[in-house]
Amino acid sequence: MNENTYYVYIEANKRNRVFYVGITNNLARRDKEHENKVHEYSYTARYNVNKLVYFERYHDVNKAIAREKSLKGINRQKKRDLIRAVNPKYDDLSEILVRKPCAPADAEQTTS
Repeated sequence: MNENTYYVYIEANKRNRVFYVGITNNLARRDKEHENKVHEYSYTARYNVNKLVYFERYHDVNKAIAREKSLKGINRQKKRDLIRAVNPKYDDLSEILVRKPCAPADAEQTTS
């Protein structure tokens, strides 16, 4: 059985004032793309949004897409509250992608 994993994530700029919500099936690769500004005219490149501050793991792509849409629809303060609940210092979580695997899937948040 082929079990895919999808990530809904939030990236922030250095000062944690600009947020980007996205979805991917390879979080480490996507984070590097933001960091390296692979898409040079994108929102994340323009506003230097390249610090992974929050992510959730899913096995059901439809749940992941629904969650991404949900997060895109909430205001900045609610995004801040969500991030602070699991990552109060806004640490760059890309480090843990290398150190340890993600938490169990489907709406469970992962922090360091």
